Amino acid sequence: MTATPLRLDDAPDAPASLAEQAYRAVRDQLIMLQIQPGEPIDDVELARSLGMGRTPLREALKRLEGDRLVVSYPRRGTFATGVDIADLAHVSEIRATLEPLAARRAAQRATDAARAELEGLAAGTQALDITHTDRSEVMRWDLGAHRAIYRATGNPYLEDTLIRYDNLATRIHCVFLDQLSTMDMHIVAEHVALLRAIAAGEADRAEELALEHVVGFEKAVRAVI
Repeated sequence: MTATPLRLDDAPDAPASLAEQAYRAVRDQLIMLQIQPGEPIDDVELARSLGMGRTPLREALKRLEGDRLVVSYPRRGTFATGVDIADLAHVSEIRATLEPLAARRAAQRATDAARAELEGLAAGTQALDITHTDRSEVMRWDLGAHRAIYRATGNPYLEDTLIRYDNLATRIHCVFLDQLSTMDMHIVAEHVALLRAIAAGEADRAEELALEHVVGFEKAVRAVI
């Protein structure tokens, strides 16, 4: 069975300005390494590829700099940030605190509609044919599952913060994707269990699973570097 790909919009039902569309599109390319770490950003070519002017793209790049995904240098231009393995410890420290909190709050506060969405995501994730699914698509499912959990907390500040750090963690994951091939099945199994615990309102279980997921990811990356 082939699962339908997830949308990665943070607010999928909200209308998006051109600057917001540019932000989401370029952010996705940076996270999934379609724009490589350290690569210069050609705003003229990038704006052309997105079918928009340079003004909304420049607004997007300013936001992405705040997200630590790009960096600008006077008279040199804008570049995708490099990936330093030291960042893994910093990012994991924050996620180990906030991911379990988000899982608990989502289990406690999610609306009936959100619980139905999470259960649907669990079923879709379980249906992924890992053997025949492109690994970048598995990563997109990982991102989509996390963002659905963050939305279900009902706390937009927690959601925004966790999206930023999950994006950075996913980028690190993509850098080591080939060495982490054995993680695919673990990602699927962990997300299915986590999504279903939240959908069922099992706050303690969801909190425990979320922490295990973050800690396990850091250990897996460190084992291959």
